[in-house]
Amino acid sequence: MKKLYITTAIDYANGKPHIGHAYEKILSDAIARMFRMQGRDVQFMTGLDEHGQKVSQSAERAGVPEQTHCDGIAQDFKDLCEKLNISYDRYIRTTEQEHKRVVRECLQKLHDAGDIYKADYTGLYSKTAERFVLEKDKVDGKWPSDYGEVVEISETNYFFRLAKYQQWLLEYVESHRDFVFPEFRAKQVLEFLREPINDLCISRPKSRLSWGIELPFDSNYVTYVWFDALVNYITGAHYTHDDFHDYWPANYHVIGKDILVPAHSIYWPIILHALGIEPPKTLLTHGWWLVSGEKMSKSFGNVVNPLEFAEKFGADAFRYYLMREMTVGQDCNFSPDRFAVRYGSDLANNLGNLVSRLLNMAHRYCDGTVRKVTIHESPEMNLQKLWQPAIPEIISLCNEFAFHAALEKLFQCVSAINTYMEERAPWKLAKSNDASDAQRIDTTIAIAAEFVRIAAVLLMPTMPSIAERILSALGYGGELNWTTAVEFGDSLAGNVVSDGMILFPKIDGE
Repeated sequence: MKKLYITTAIDYANGKPHIGHAYEKILSDAIARMFRMQGRDVQFMTGLDEHGQKVSQSAERAGVPEQTHCDGIAQDFKDLCEKLNISYDRYIRTTEQEHKRVVRECLQKLHDAGDIYKADYTGLYSKTAERFVLEKDKVDGKWPSDYGEVVEISETNYFFRLAKYQQWLLEYVESHRDFVFPEFRAKQVLEFLREPINDLCISRPKSRLSWGIELPFDSNYVTYVWFDALVNYITGAHYTHDDFHDYWPANYHVIGKDILVPAHSIYWPIILHALGIEPPKTLLTHGWWLVSGEKMSKSFGNVVNPLEFAEKFGADAFRYYLMREMTVGQDCNFSPDRFAVRYGSDLANNLGNLVSRLLNMAHRYCDGTVRKVTIHESPEMNLQKLWQPAIPEIISLCNEFAFHAALEKLFQCVSAINTYMEERAPWKLAKSNDASDAQRIDTTIAIAAEFVRIAAVLLMPTMPSIAERILSALGYGGELNWTTAVEFGDSLAGNVVSDGMILFPKIDGE
């Protein structure tokens, strides 16, 4: 049975994790969890890109072998995934023997087909991007800042016949509107393809760089790091195994906008096509996190350390902020002040306060037990009328990757539960000797608890730990599938709930 295969871009072993790495993994994780909750068999892969000139230079500066340097970086990124509760199924490293075999097999196949040739070349080379560049790549007459130093190089190398397949890819992108998400980003790809493109240099001489995968047909050269890195996606899909087509084509490559063109939208689909393999179905392309409108950069000193926020405020609060603030595909400003507002207003005062009050009132007025709903009056009907259409709308927004809008809608519904409890005011009803008011208290606790349960189920992809804590506090151990677990009912009737809970504690000095 075909798995739903989701990948992140593999991180480059040249620095510490930052908010861009964290967001891409959180977004991918939310998508993976969302599809799992809809009954899909998901394979979610992330990993580390360990070869190339910058990695070699970083290891040299640190005075350690390249593999030792990469082992340390790999641990940093695995720690990030663990602390952010990233539920990946496979962590791939490009220094693994299996990956090396796959890369060499692909290179040999392309070489045997005549799609790789040897030639002399003189051109401009970006040391930072680790690739040859053209004058047309300049912006307003200047090299982009992420190109770093650009120098002229003359050397003999191996080239892949990229231009041979240009027309095929142009027609493919034009006819497959879902190949690039959001759709407006496909315009960049088409603009690139409507201009002549050069063949791709896929080697580096060992005399200049030895840290890489040796070419199978010439031991004097190693593989270009981008060719090596892109192949990780089929390595993770069991390319050399019988079950490859259970994984491939990938459903979603989740990547940043800076590596859409040319790497993922030009090089990768053409390499796959030349190998006789289908392209991935969708390149899900997200924007950048900015600070005061500027891209985060070590040189600017404005890089946000995701672990600091996760450790101080909790991983789920950090996950919520990133997913709530950014519209997938667009850039977004990171603001500690905005984070504080989300933490205090949405999480502590709205969701956290609701859960705490609900549990406390259940113990105060109902001996800690959720009873059955026995009253159906206007407050109950109004709350159900709000929630009933909202649930499929929230799921639909998530399926469209509009997580920011889905979370906005969900927290409006959470606010409505708070409003309902204020309207019913069990603390006032408890002073009455009327039997109907006792039923109203039971009903208030039961209905509020059931909608809190549904909210937790819907929050699971974004805030898995918090959602699990809420469900555990309610004594719910049932289905989590979005088809059945979001239906309103009496699934909590008879449950004994926890006696109070603080989900989002106040942070001293914040």
